[in-house]
Amino acid sequence: MLEHSPMEKLYESPLVTERLRLRPPCAADAPALFDIFSDGEVMRYWSSLPWKSMKEAEEYVTHSIEDLKGSEALQLGIELAESKRIIGTATLFHFHKPSRRAEIGYALGRNYWGKGYMIEAMTALINHSFNTLGLNRLEADIDPRNIPSARLLERLGFEREGALRQRWIVNGEISDTWLYGLLHEDWRRAREVS
Repeated sequence: MLEHSPMEKLYESPLVTERLRLRPPCAADAPALFDIFSDGEVMRYWSSLPWKSMKEAEEYVTHSIEDLKGSEALQLGIELAESKRIIGTATLFHFHKPSRRAEIGYALGRNYWGKGYMIEAMTALINHSFNTLGLNRLEADIDPRNIPSARLLERLGFEREGALRQRWIVNGEISDTWLYGLLHEDWRRAREVS
């Protein structure tokens, strides 16, 4: 979707932070991904149900690789540098090439909550989105009841721009959505100040 996209280069050169590596998932990651996405607490505010079989994890890996090759989405595993274990995911999707815009998403295994891993991972992904992929705007939509996710986005500089009532129905449960946006110029300005 993006011209001259360096997305596939992430196989050779993952995004690296102090404690993490963000890289495309591979078949060996399926068990760790299943552990994350089969957890009802992790999936509590998602727009889909927890995974029920390893086949879903395997299909996720296959689709992630296909989407990356087609520049349709960038789904990265968040790997602990020390243990090489996948502990979460960070994703760019719904690219809109003319507007240089994409949506951002993330998930983190419950055992890793509250340790600062997601702010570290998302900072790396946002830098990559703006500085390497040339995006101008990132968007996120979250369930308003997911207060930790709202705090994460706000710490990253996203602004809440609106709400959509009763946007999702998952397993018979109706939920609203808060919409967040982050502009490249705001991200750059915040980095210059700090």
